[in-house]
Amino acid sequence: MNLVITPTMIGQVVVSGLLSGALYAMVALGLALIFGVMRVINIAHGPFLMLGAYTTYVLYTAVGLNPYLTLPVSMLLLFALGALLHRTLVFRVVDAPELSSLLLTFGISIAVVNLVQLAFTSDLRAVEYLTGSWGVGRLAFSKSRTVAFAVAAAITAGAFLFLARTKLGKAIRATSQSREVAMVCGIDVQRVHLITFGLAAALAAAGGTLLSVIVAIQPEMGQVWTFKSFLVIVLGGAGNYPGARLGGLLLGLIEQLTSLFLTTQLTEAVAYVLLVAVLLVRPTGLLGGRQV
Repeated sequence: MNLVITPTMIGQVVVSGLLSGALYAMVALGLALIFGVMRVINIAHGPFLMLGAYTTYVLYTAVGLNPYLTLPVSMLLLFALGALLHRTLVFRVVDAPELSSLLLTFGISIAVVNLVQLAFTSDLRAVEYLTGSWGVGRLAFSKSRTVAFAVAAAITAGAFLFLARTKLGKAIRATSQSREVAMVCGIDVQRVHLITFGLAAALAAAGGTLLSVIVAIQPEMGQVWTFKSFLVIVLGGAGNYPGARLGGLLLGLIEQLTSLFLTTQLTEAVAYVLLVAVLLVRPTGLLGGRQV
């Protein structure tokens, strides 16, 4: 039986893709920050998201706190963890070959996942809050995904304003463009690196908090988000912060269109094919690399 594609179905796919894409963009922005400023490949970015999700789960189940009110808590905790990891481990591989940072953060990723498995087992956990959807005409807007879209868009916009308007944000951009020139201008590059790594971890934690209300969580959930974040920054351009926003929205739309015209099982395969295609056709990304 052939599937009849209607305008309503296309509209629903576009809505779902945009709602997912904003979350992808926010999480990937953290990965783009780390690579753009420090040239470090952070495989532990997805596990940081997972830690944010479990922070929300613990506060919701143990204290009864509204999941969305746990957002600043998870972001602050992961910022502190990111800063600690940078001060103790990550700073050692900033000027080393990229393979060194990949191996180090891969080890951190394995350690984080195993520790969470020891604490919570591998069972699925859920934060059952804000279920259902809002109807607008013939389109359905998932409540949890719509709120996640709004919060992620606000956080992403705030991050761009921070980078563009504040003294520290300008220092981060200057370090991203040229570390040597930044040092000559009196910028404390080591401090910028530490804050950048902490901010990236906080953005991942925000994604975990928002995601915990949408899907069930488990210790290995971050791995697919690491891949998706890499795909987003490859689409937009490595180290290109506006490109992360564009890449996230494109990935959300492509995933939803794939699930409509093909099957849900092929969605991940299409993502891998897309990654290879972009690397072959335009390896610098749609907007080019290393822009702020």
